[in-house]
Amino acid sequence: MNKKKIQQLTGILKRLNVGENSAEIKQAAKDFLSTIDPAELSAAEQKLIDAGLAPEDLRHLCSAHLELLDDNLGQMKSVLEPGHVIDTLIKEHEIILDFLDKLEKTNQKIQKMRSHKDNQGEFELLKNIAEHLAAAEPHHQREEKVLFPEIEKRGVFGPPQVMVMEHEDLRRYKKELKKLTGEISKIDFDDFKKRLDTVAKFIIMILRDHIFKENNILYPTALEVIEENGVWKKMKDDCDKIGYCCFTPEQ
Repeated sequence: MNKKKIQQLTGILKRLNVGENSAEIKQAAKDFLSTIDPAELSAAEQKLIDAGLAPEDLRHLCSAHLELLDDNLGQMKSVLEPGHVIDTLIKEHEIILDFLDKLEKTNQKIQKMRSHKDNQGEFELLKNIAEHLAAAEPHHQREEKVLFPEIEKRGVFGPPQVMVMEHEDLRRYKKELKKLTGEISKIDFDDFKKRLDTVAKFIIMILRDHIFKENNILYPTALEVIEENGVWKKMKDDCDKIGYCCFTPEQ
């Protein structure tokens, strides 16, 4: 790995993290990122953590990457065999993103209602969405117990730490969303709408961002640093033991 490149990128990321937002630094970052691979990007993030940057600060740094990364997801998917650990995670992401689209539209419709009696179908859909988002827990477990530890064994700690932190935030909000669906007729409807709007928008924003970072930073890094086929086979076996989501596509 080119240490000079890592040092250069670390400098750029630090400037972004302290709030420098000029067109010049953004363009410099884009130009530089086009010359490196995901493992080098992860190494730069790890260098910042080693230098004392808190994971909470790195989360904002990861979000800044959204404007800087090209979507190479299609290329990555094309080389993965069906049933590969990463292939399954990506396919689950696609379904989760569809649930987020439905949550966004359903919340918008509910915010325009005057009573919980206006359209029962929307509340049934909301309940279904909340249940499926909560049912994504095996997806997170496979990442936290199988994928992330193998990445960390190879010296990459930053991105997995950020993802676990976001998993914890999302668990709390998904639990609140599911709880809300059982309180529709029990609390003031305006209060219900306000709480729903806050929870739904948080889940939608954070989870879309989270999925983008896993698809474009974490998963490519994993494919690069975990080189042994035998390790991937063992990881698949471990994932099978943990289990899958009710919506995981059949391989």
